[in-house]
Amino acid sequence: MGLFDKMFGTQSQVEDAFSPAEAFAAITLAATASDGYLSEEEARAISSTLSRMRLFRSYSNDVMIRMFDKLLAILRREGIDVLFNAAKESLPGDLREAAFAAATDLVLADGVVSQEERDFLNDLYQALGISSDIATQIVQVMLIKNRG
Repeated sequence: MGLFDKMFGTQSQVEDAFSPAEAFAAITLAATASDGYLSEEEARAISSTLSRMRLFRSYSNDVMIRMFDKLLAILRREGIDVLFNAAKESLPGDLREAAFAAATDLVLADGVVSQEERDFLNDLYQALGISSDIATQIVQVMLIKNRG
């Protein structure tokens, strides 16, 4: 924390832990925005992906909007690294492979994978403690899924 942060009570890191659902959503948001751009179509794809999951089944549209407003504010204000680090610390172990799969699916959906997106996915599986064998299997399945 810097001198002025102490004096004015501002901090450059997210302090509150995310709920498991927020952490999962933050991972998908970070993956999608890892190329430096988040289109409205990509935002809709995230929402569509999450709305089909049991984890988000009880979330109303208003709750989803508030959650994404919170995550987008962190992304804009603090940057992708802060969002990502807070999410990976809050994401339960039993959701890590699913989060990597959803993030991979969203990155591959447009058919163009930038170097930044590749780097992000590589960092993601390692940061989440997913074995390279499982990560490779997930990527292979998502490549097949997104061929059509």
